[in-house]
Amino acid sequence: MHFKYSEWSDRFNQSNQAPFDTLFNLFQELLSIAGGDVSQALKWLNQLDEEYNITDQFDDGYGLGDFIEELKERGYIRFDEEESVMVPTSKTDRSIRRKALDEIFNQLKKGGEGGHKTAHTGRGLERQPETRSWQHGDDTSHIDGTQTLINALKHTSLDQFSLREDDIEVYNTDHYTSAATVLLIDLSHSMILYGEDRITPAKKVAMALSELIMNSYEKDSLDIVAFGNKAWQIEIKDLPYLKVGPYHTNTLQALQMARHILQRKKFANKQIFMITDGKPSCMVENGKFYKNSFGLDRKIVNKVLDEAVKCKRDQISITTFMIARDPYLQNFVRELTQANHGRAYYSSLDKLGGYIFEDYIRNRRKNVK
Repeated sequence: MHFKYSEWSDRFNQSNQAPFDTLFNLFQELLSIAGGDVSQALKWLNQLDEEYNITDQFDDGYGLGDFIEELKERGYIRFDEEESVMVPTSKTDRSIRRKALDEIFNQLKKGGEGGHKTAHTGRGLERQPETRSWQHGDDTSHIDGTQTLINALKHTSLDQFSLREDDIEVYNTDHYTSAATVLLIDLSHSMILYGEDRITPAKKVAMALSELIMNSYEKDSLDIVAFGNKAWQIEIKDLPYLKVGPYHTNTLQALQMARHILQRKKFANKQIFMITDGKPSCMVENGKFYKNSFGLDRKIVNKVLDEAVKCKRDQISITTFMIARDPYLQNFVRELTQANHGRAYYSSLDKLGGYIFEDYIRNRRKNVK
C-alpha cells in the first residue's frame, strides 16, 4: 500500500482549538485510513508528533498519553475483551461521518458544481423567484403578497378595495420527492495504486452522503454496496473502515445487487451512484470467476451493458463517478451511460463530493407548476 503525503499545515493547529480537538482531527483521519485499527492510527499519530512536534505547541504540557486517556474517558475508544484490542465506538463512527459532511459542505460553499444552495439543504420546498396564478390546492404560505396587491389595485375603485381570485399569485417552488439510493464503492486494488489514495475520498463522500440523508432526508433510503471480486452490502457504521483488497472489479454483480435492492423499494425516484476508477475486469459465470485484467474484455462489458439496460427498464438511473482519466475507460463509461440513459462525471478526487451532492439533490427535486 502506498500513501501520498502533503506538507503539514496549520489547518489542524487552530488557535481556538483545545489540544484534544487538534489531535482528534488527526486521529479520525488516520483511523479511517487504518481501516478502524486504533493501535495503527495511534502509532501513525506518534510518528507525526515525532516529525512535526505537534504536542510542543500545547502550553499546558498536554501529551499523547493524555490524549489516549481522554479518548477512553469521552467514549471514543474501548477495550474489546474478546479481541484484546482497543476498538472505536459508535460515537467515533458518528463523529467521522459528521466531519466528512462538514468537509463536503465547506467545499460546496466555496463553489461546488451545479446550482445547489447549501442554505436550503434539507427543506421540503424551495421557493423560486418566478410566480404564477393561484390554483385550487396551492399552499397559501407561498402567496406573493406584493404582486397580488398590485393586481387587485388595477381594478379597485377609490372607495372600495376589491380582491378577486385571479389576482392572487403564488411563487413557483421546487419540491423534493423521496428517493432511494444505492451507493456502489469500488474496493479493487487500483484504488490505491500508483501512489494515489482514491479510496479515502470515496469513503468520505459516502459517509457525508449517509449523514446528510439520515439527518435531513429521513424519508429517503441509502444502501451501500462495496465491490471487488464480488459485491456485498455493508452497514453505514462500517463505512469509515472500508479497506481496499487484492480484488478485480466485478461491476456486473455490483449493479445486479443494487437493482435487486431497489426493486424492493417503493420510492418516487430510484438511483444508483457508482464510484469507481477502473474497468470491469471479472464476473461470475457458471459458479466460477471469469477474469481479464488486460484491457476491456467485451464479454464482460456486454454483460454490464445488459444490466444497465435492465436498470433502465426498472426506471433506475445510474450515475457513474469515474475518478480516472484513461480514454478507453471513459469510452466504457460512455457506453454504460448510453445504455442506461444515465449520467457520468469524470471527477477529480477533490471535487467528487460536490458532484455527488449536487446530483443527489437534483435527482430528488421536481418543479411544481
